[in-house]
Amino acid sequence: MRDNADREPQRVTIRLPDPDDPVARVTETDAAQYAIRYPYMLVRGPLFGVAEQRPGEAPRWRLCSDMDSGMPQDARDSLNSQLWFTARDKAGDREHRRRLLAAVAVLEREPVDEVRVGEVRHRIVRADEFTRTDGRRPEPPRPTDPDSDGWDRADAAPSRTRGFVIDAGAATGPAEGLLRMALRDFAYTSPRLPRQVRGDSEAAVVSHPDVVMLPPAFRVLEQQEDAWEMLGCQHSTPQQARQQLADFLTNRHGFPPPMGPPEQDAAACRRAADDFRRRRRGDELEVCGRRFVIVRVERTMRIGADGPETPRSSDVDEYGPSKIHPTMDADGTITYD
Repeated sequence: MRDNADREPQRVTIRLPDPDDPVARVTETDAAQYAIRYPYMLVRGPLFGVAEQRPGEAPRWRLCSDMDSGMPQDARDSLNSQLWFTARDKAGDREHRRRLLAAVAVLEREPVDEVRVGEVRHRIVRADEFTRTDGRRPEPPRPTDPDSDGWDRADAAPSRTRGFVIDAGAATGPAEGLLRMALRDFAYTSPRLPRQVRGDSEAAVVSHPDVVMLPPAFRVLEQQEDAWEMLGCQHSTPQQARQQLADFLTNRHGFPPPMGPPEQDAAACRRAADDFRRRRRGDELEVCGRRFVIVRVERTMRIGADGPETPRSSDVDEYGPSKIHPTMDADGTITYD
């Protein structure tokens, strides 16, 4: 890997909104107003995903996942599955399948953060997730965020993260450009964090001096006594997060107590969910003494001379590599051990 010790960060190219483009003007105005209204940042911690770089695309990389894994090994297993299914369903020929399966074999044995299949590089990448707050509640979705009013899952918007091009040199709007410059020197400083975590964070500022903002995502949070607790996964649109909250309140997916609504609150929660569905783009709900909010989260990825940052030595894995798919040979024959 190339050394970044003497490398200056790339200049952030700011693209001013077209004065004749009302959408761009409103988007930038929203970004400025919400940054003032929600001036503090709550850092949740790292997320992990998979990126690839194909021949002729350097220095750009492209995300192949939603960047929603909580541990590096989750992302490695995701890459393992991605390569295995490509070998089964899309391999161009016997040699291509053999190369894919060789990479799968490595991922089954070792906690590696990059494998190659021919000239294609596949990498486990890291980002930090944070949300803005005014000190009382986290930032809700903005009026200019992609959204919908429908409750039909068939109409769900596709991921805005999967397929995103990681390019530290790409031009950006004023609000995002200023945020990227402000985050260049960001490092964990809380004394509650282990020394190694803080040290790795400080080192990343030097080794990966550029910053890229990923598309925003949306979550359901529940207010606890002195914190906000995540409910479920991240979503591409606020409406998808609202759907998850309604499903949770009606126990559609069988959330067990104490996470799910207790049996004595089931009727009240169902009524609250029905009322919530009748509202247009509701972002807050209180029921049975519990308060839920739909929030906007942002994710920032550090970039170095060789591309996006990989997991740090202090990032925690609760388990290691393993064989997760049946054995396949270069002819595509699958055997079950």
